[in-house]
Amino acid sequence: MSNKHETAWEQVVACTEAAMKAHHVPGAVVGILHGGETRTAGFGVTNVDHPLPVTPDTLFQIGSITKTYTATAVMRLVEQGMLSLDEPVRTYVPDFRVADEDTSAKVTLRHLLTHTAGWSGDLFTDMSFGDDALARYVAAMAELQQETPLGAFVSYNNSAVTLAGYVVATVTGKTYEAAMQELVLDPLGLKRSFFNPIDVMVHRFVVGHSHGPKGPQVAKPWPIPRAENPCGGLVCDIGDLLRYARFHLGDGTTEDGTRLLSAETMSQMQTAQATIWKDEAIGLSWFLNVTDGVCRVSHGGSTIGQQAELTLVPQHGLAIGVMTNADEGLALNREVTHCALREYAGVNVREPEAIEASPEALAAYAGLYTRYMVDLELGMLAGQLVGQVRYTAGFPTKDSPPPPCPPPMSIGLCEPDRLLILNGALKGLPIDVVRDADGAVGWLRVGYRLQKRVR
Repeated sequence: MSNKHETAWEQVVACTEAAMKAHHVPGAVVGILHGGETRTAGFGVTNVDHPLPVTPDTLFQIGSITKTYTATAVMRLVEQGMLSLDEPVRTYVPDFRVADEDTSAKVTLRHLLTHTAGWSGDLFTDMSFGDDALARYVAAMAELQQETPLGAFVSYNNSAVTLAGYVVATVTGKTYEAAMQELVLDPLGLKRSFFNPIDVMVHRFVVGHSHGPKGPQVAKPWPIPRAENPCGGLVCDIGDLLRYARFHLGDGTTEDGTRLLSAETMSQMQTAQATIWKDEAIGLSWFLNVTDGVCRVSHGGSTIGQQAELTLVPQHGLAIGVMTNADEGLALNREVTHCALREYAGVNVREPEAIEASPEALAAYAGLYTRYMVDLELGMLAGQLVGQVRYTAGFPTKDSPPPPCPPPMSIGLCEPDRLLILNGALKGLPIDVVRDADGAVGWLRVGYRLQKRVR
């Protein structure tokens, strides 16, 4: 490895150590793939109650990064002629339905993989760990209400990708997990990637942590419900995550030269299918961001007290993987990823900054915005826009008690029709303003999820 790369790696390690202290993260693992070479390192401990050192072999939950694995399986079946992205889902699952019948009849796999289905996407229901869990989950989707018109806007949708996983299971005649083993995990040589907690528990693995009165405390339960495996159930070590990243940096061939997907399909997965905001778009499951002409292909993942992030920079042959075992790891992931982008690719991701805005301009966004599980109310206080989040349901199931309301947060503008949270745990998070056909403020997009204005 060159001196330049060695220095870059040292900077990433130093950034990780500093961020762990700043954000009180018990354990983390970081991996870099660049120029065909891989560097990995573990930091901290697996569990504050029963600590073991985190090593590169330690298993972490990768949460929603799993969605890209599900999309990879879908595209394999598309190339095999078993699926089409643009046929109605009912072609494969005739009895599928959500609350809106027109959407039920017309929704396609492309809608599912681009988060444009438009219904309430955060159905978290424990259907047990039986082989019928996924089918029972999809049946329960009949209650999901339409929040935006089909295909109109990007709004993050866990249940849509779960449905895509059910389609994979249905057309292959296997469980989702068995189909994924055959279509993705085995062909890519991902021998340390697991869906079943029984497989995980014989290896060193981390538990999640939340913020407690005396510091990080173990978060429970550890597993997510089996029915949600297609949208967030994979567990792996950093080596397997980078091995998977290597495939998606390539032309569709595996490390041994076997062609798994065509180059055209690989390109399609990383090509914008729908715009989120200016230089932000969604491909087939991958999120796409452009900074100074350089495209980042990425996906994050959040489970119960664990945070993960995978970022690809195809122009530089670069992949960055970061996994942490704390809710506060979200900030660490962002800081370490930005450090690695700067050191290895010369990409400086600019954080949004507040601009001057009059009270009258800010007051135009005051109102109540709602979606399943979460209300956000914006109002004016002493000439400033203030936001209050209220949770109406809990996680990991809809019957879980709602978490307490966080403190109110100050909100400003960072560009026209884009708000910015100015303080608190979500400081620096932009909020997209989405207008309806009449030009009125119809929704806010917070954390990629649209919240409808109801007053």
